[in-house]
Amino acid sequence: MNYTPRPIDTTQITLPASLRDLTERLAENTHELWAQQRIKDGWTFGQQRDDAAKKHLYLIPYAELPESEKEYDRIAVVGVLKSILALGFRIERLTEPPQKS
Repeated sequence: MNYTPRPIDTTQITLPASLRDLTERLAENTHELWAQQRIKDGWTFGQQRDDAAKKHLYLIPYAELPESEKEYDRIAVVGVLKSILALGFRIERLTEPPQKS
C-alpha cells in the first residue's frame, strides 16, 4: 500500500498562550482515554510491553509517565487544537470549570 498522510495544514497557526493549560489538560485526558480503552480490552500494567500477554508499562496515571510519553500526547493535542483553528473555529472558555472536590 502506498499511503501519504495529508493532515490539515496548520503551518500558519500559532496556539495562543491562553491554551497552554487546556493543552496539558487534554493531553492528560488523551492518556486517560487510551488507558481506559486498553483496560477495557483486557490489558494490565507490566514492567515492559508484551502484546501477547496484554501488558503495558504505561498503564499508569499521567503524572507518573515519563516526560517523553507526556510529550507524545501533547503533540497530538496541539495538532488537534491547531486543526480546529485552521478550520476557522474559535476556542474560548465561556465559564470557569467546576471545582473538583
